Amino acid sequence: MPIAKLDVTAIDCPDPTALAHFYQQVLGGEIKNEGKSWVDLRLPDGARLAFQEAPGFVAPSWPSAKESQQLHFDLRVADMAAAQERVLALGARALDLDDEGGKRDFRVFADPAGHPFCLIHP
Repeated sequence: MPIAKLDVTAIDCPDPTALAHFYQQVLGGEIKNEGKSWVDLRLPDGARLAFQEAPGFVAPSWPSAKESQQLHFDLRVADMAAAQERVLALGARALDLDDEGGKRDFRVFADPAGHPFCLIHP
């Protein structure tokens, strides 16, 4: 029997409202506590992401043998080219777009606060 059930994934960042809006545009959902130091994004499937203000925030380093990226999201998309265009327009930054001509099923980006995430295409 499990000890606990995952309630929320909290992400440190310099501007919780701005990062919540970025992920809302990518994943959908409803934002709660906008403008506060802790902003929730309730996703359509019931999952919850939270964005916590972290003064002095330093974005994870990717890739780095000396520093850990700590965590990242793998986001499955139906159309890689369309999804890439949309996340870049929302303020994501490309980190690794070389999918080896479609042989590798992912591309790596950083959200506006610098957290890595992958778009995955089956």
